[in-house]
Amino acid sequence: MKVAFCTQDMQHVDAHFGWAKNIVIYEVDKAGYTMVETCQFGGSMFEDGNEDKLVPKLDALADCAIVYLSAIGASAAARVVAKKIHPVKVEATDSITTLLDRLVETINGNPPPWLRKALNAGQPQELAFDEED
Repeated sequence: MKVAFCTQDMQHVDAHFGWAKNIVIYEVDKAGYTMVETCQFGGSMFEDGNEDKLVPKLDALADCAIVYLSAIGASAAARVVAKKIHPVKVEATDSITTLLDRLVETINGNPPPWLRKALNAGQPQELAFDEED
């Protein structure tokens, strides 16, 4: 699954979703993680009430299951959730690699239902049918 991190310094999740200069995207599975892409944003991203600034960010998250951020406004959160992306608010002191290590550990342990669902998204579902005589 793909996981995104809102960051200003490229090391920590230190950015509000609407104000993030960068979103770093990783592919994460039971074996570990690999950086896939870095999306950079500029322009009028600091204007409160400017909902258009969210469009490129939402597009960047199109195939992500989770986005880590330090904060998110209510309307942006609703738009993220509507795209079936799980927003996770963390402290701005958390490094991206620490969060990735914790996520892999959780995936290999006992992930919560929302994470199991994210992991299985896009996977073919096996349907078990009882044979009828």
